[in-house]
Amino acid sequence: MTKIEENALQEFVEVVRRLRQECPWDKIQTNRSIRHYTIEEVYELAEAIDQEKWDEVKGELGDILLNVFLHSQIAEDEGKFTLVDVVRSETKKMIVRHPHVFGNVEADTPEQVKVNWERIKTEEGRESIFDGIPAAFPALARAFKIQDRAAKVGFDWGNAEEVWPKVEEEMKELRQAVKSEDAKRVEEEFGDLLFSLVNYARHIGVHPESALRTAVEKFQKRFLYIEDELDKRNVSLHDASLDEMNDLWEKSKKGV
Repeated sequence: MTKIEENALQEFVEVVRRLRQECPWDKIQTNRSIRHYTIEEVYELAEAIDQEKWDEVKGELGDILLNVFLHSQIAEDEGKFTLVDVVRSETKKMIVRHPHVFGNVEADTPEQVKVNWERIKTEEGRESIFDGIPAAFPALARAFKIQDRAAKVGFDWGNAEEVWPKVEEEMKELRQAVKSEDAKRVEEEFGDLLFSLVNYARHIGVHPESALRTAVEKFQKRFLYIEDELDKRNVSLHDASLDEMNDLWEKSKKGV
């Protein structure tokens, strides 16, 4: 690390410490009270990356860094741990979990690295391969993570073509459930279909959370086009016919 980098980090540490001492808002915060800000910043970073707005990515990374420093400073003020403890703990963990870099273990592919990573985590005392997957994760992301963990110990389909019949099977079962008008069964079968689609997505190299987010953004942009065009015609969205909206929808697909 260069002297300039060291000075920049030290200045940031001092800024956060001063905020905790002198800012009325920062002084009363706790790790729990700012946790939702941390979550929001991660989502904002993800959006900036998706949109490839690199100046915004830089800014969002800074916001996340602020959260890391602030969480650490609050913990230090309360005698729990310090920023140095955080850094040293993470450094040690990275060294231990990368024996192919810092030791004599061989791992020539990303897949081998992932397998070693999960094995080491188990050896560290994890009771289940699913330990560490937050229940608060978005459901699609959690499903992907759980399937990925199971796959790392060999419980997986061989390829995407083997998964697709399961998707079709779950789709058939959902349609049967809908006909039964059993609401509980419908919800369960719909969940099974989503879970099988997540499995298929994983095998074709697609992250379902990212894919759905992209689809939602695309839908929103196209519908905003409908709103704008109707507004130009002085037609209320509530008064527009379905045919009008469908026509505009098709036009929006050419440019959105």
